[in-house]
Amino acid sequence: MSTPFPDLTQRPPRSPRQRLGGFAILPRMLDKGRATIAGTNGEYHYACPLDQRFLEFTGVDPEALKEQLAAGKGDGEILQWILEKSTRKPGPVEIAAWSTLAEQRAPSDVESRQFFNEQHQKHAPNREDIVTWFDLLDLDDYVSFGGKP
Repeated sequence: MSTPFPDLTQRPPRSPRQRLGGFAILPRMLDKGRATIAGTNGEYHYACPLDQRFLEFTGVDPEALKEQLAAGKGDGEILQWILEKSTRKPGPVEIAAWSTLAEQRAPSDVESRQFFNEQHQKHAPNREDIVTWFDLLDLDDYVSFGGKP
């Protein structure tokens, strides 16, 4: 990362697909946490429902994690802290399975499908490859910062 406290009004956080220690979502959540501390999170929210999936899986307190981020710790140090403080202590196989499932999640109820379809229609109505939440997040990040679908 170029700066310990990214400006998410100038660029999006890392993709939810990027992994740290095998965990999907984690690098993105760290970017949002650091930007929140710096007041440069823009429209991104730390500990949002997506982040909550990671926090629940690991059993890590979001406020305690934010304190570690505020101390200026890098990704590697944060990962070590998470592994030490996790109440669940998932192993590599469980982490890989959870991350793979997270990458494949798609809307599963009527309300979620409606929201997903509205966003898909808004940003890229002709794209047939937008089928998972991660696809939609990556697309939204891209077009929000001037990309063309």
